[in-house]
Amino acid sequence: MTTTPAPQRPLADPPDGAQFFEARYRVRTGDVDQDMRVRLDSVARYLQDIANDNIEATDLVSTDPFWIVRRTIVDVIRPFSWPATVTAQRWCGALSTRWTNMRVRLTAEHETNLFNPESRPDGLIETEAFWILVNDQGIPTRLSDDTFAMLTAMTTEHRLRWKAMNLEKAPAAGSEPDREHVLRATDYDPFKHLNNAAYLAVVEDEVLAHPELIDGPHRMIVEYLRPIEPGARLTIRRLREDDRLTLWLLLHDPDGDHTRVAATISLGPLPPSPTE
Repeated sequence: MTTTPAPQRPLADPPDGAQFFEARYRVRTGDVDQDMRVRLDSVARYLQDIANDNIEATDLVSTDPFWIVRRTIVDVIRPFSWPATVTAQRWCGALSTRWTNMRVRLTAEHETNLFNPESRPDGLIETEAFWILVNDQGIPTRLSDDTFAMLTAMTTEHRLRWKAMNLEKAPAAGSEPDREHVLRATDYDPFKHLNNAAYLAVVEDEVLAHPELIDGPHRMIVEYLRPIEPGARLTIRRLREDDRLTLWLLLHDPDGDHTRVAATISLGPLPPSPTE
């Protein structure tokens, strides 16, 4: 079987003079794998942290406090490793009246220590997330006038529409046998919401067996389709096609006879730039 993902594009730079929110974070040993590489789930946590810090530093905390993520794109151009300090810059790349594409540029200033004494070039990871504003009942709602005005000043794209980049429908069988993914109590927040970063632990399990997928610059796309509640049974369907891996997170119905796709994840090389 051959899949045909949606056409992909490089992530755009901000317009000249556009405002952005900036924060700095330390890379900790809990963020890295056995080779001291900062994992994809750790990158997702940095994105959550700067989103929360950004909301708390603005009037959004009172006017537009509730957001859900529909998709996250992570372009690892130069990987991060420990020890390092990460600088995150966040701005709006596109928006409509109910949702936005929020761009975050992550740069890592690497350091050396006793455990990692070799110097490394600074790291660069570009990201984009499709955020939907919801009310306290979880229903999509319009951005407040002040928020819309603030975000509009950061981008020239004001008619953002949703278009899936991963294929939602799972194949009848993958290139490898399905495997079960066991969810932990620590994967959930107080609202019984599976942490967005927890989805990417699935990818890290695959990278252990296929490290060549991240040998060079690479793009990971996760699209969240359905809630995964505590106690859910999750199966991972995997399809490897040359240098690309696609994962479907299959959620079993209580009777166990049917599955629904809860999320899709793709991992492969970066798309070429317009000049290539």
